[in-house]
Amino acid sequence: MILTAPAGAAHNARPYLYGGAEAALAEALRSGQYNHSAVTDEFENAAAAFLGVPDTVAVASGTAALHVALLAAGVGPGHEVIVPSFTFCATVQAVLATGARPRFIEINPATLCVEPAEVLDALTPHTRAVLPVLYGGRAVDLTAARPALDEHGVTVVEDAAHAFGSYEGTRRVGATGALTCFSFGPIKNLTCGQGGMVVPRTPLEADTCRRLRGLGIVESAAWRAEATTYTVDGFGMRVQMSSLNAAIGLVQLQHFAEAEAKRRDLWRAYAAALDGIHDVALVDVDVDRSVPHLCAVRVLRDRERVFRTLREHGIGVGTHYPPNHTQPAFAEWHRPLPVTERVGQQAMTLPFHQHLTEADVDRVAGELRRALTAGAVR
Repeated sequence: MILTAPAGAAHNARPYLYGGAEAALAEALRSGQYNHSAVTDEFENAAAAFLGVPDTVAVASGTAALHVALLAAGVGPGHEVIVPSFTFCATVQAVLATGARPRFIEINPATLCVEPAEVLDALTPHTRAVLPVLYGGRAVDLTAARPALDEHGVTVVEDAAHAFGSYEGTRRVGATGALTCFSFGPIKNLTCGQGGMVVPRTPLEADTCRRLRGLGIVESAAWRAEATTYTVDGFGMRVQMSSLNAAIGLVQLQHFAEAEAKRRDLWRAYAAALDGIHDVALVDVDVDRSVPHLCAVRVLRDRERVFRTLREHGIGVGTHYPPNHTQPAFAEWHRPLPVTERVGQQAMTLPFHQHLTEADVDRVAGELRRALTAGAVR
């Protein structure tokens, strides 16, 4: 049985669950172990096998994954982290949580991702990490910048919240040498209900991430259950993944091939349906290698009117995202970013979730065409 949510184009995004999630969740509830447990360990091992990596560290959210990864990379007060302004604010808040400051950079308007040249131009003596955002599921290849980053001791921490399952070349994102962070929130490619994951680069880094997520405690929960003491050897947070969330994730992972195929098919259907519509530019996610999380377009004129018109006609469009360097909370680190500012006034995300049909996609494209035509004849 497939657990359904309201379908159709009225929703910008919706979770999609497969049969088995309810039973897995009930079993986890009956166990009475709701914090990190053997089920969480099993999910970590299954995700590692899927990605083709030695280890993963599950945490409570994608934001927690970024925070833990940045701390594991040694980011702290006095450091700068290079980050695109065009991302969800959680990316920037994770930087601030370490005591570091963001250094905002531009994006490529065709992909809404950062490019190596922009990263290199933004390097300063204070740079400790680069935080590329894999917008829409597209991998970000910083190979051209790697020699300079390595020379300066700068760590690449990937915000791959959109990109679980995507490829960079022949390897899955997470298996390409970066310190990678995933989100498993309600509407992500793989959902645990809530959750996140860090893919560490070394066993030592994995151990550091585990201590950071678990209040700085050295020993595992299983070990502590048989002992009369434990060791706290440094700072840590309580951001482990619950066994309840891991149970959902295990079931979802078993069906990921279906999610991968469906999301690619939907994105290709949109590409075909949008072809020939003037004043709309489809953001390229490199669909042959990506598992798309969003279908984003740039509306080249009158985005606000088009957005309101589509919402009034029951089309669940969104705007992902308002640029962060223009937000009051981050005003201290404002830099002129004309490309990002222009994209921020154009970007619009179309309904994109696994409940959609090709008929829904055609309806969205038709309503978008009509909205643009109505504006042209005014």
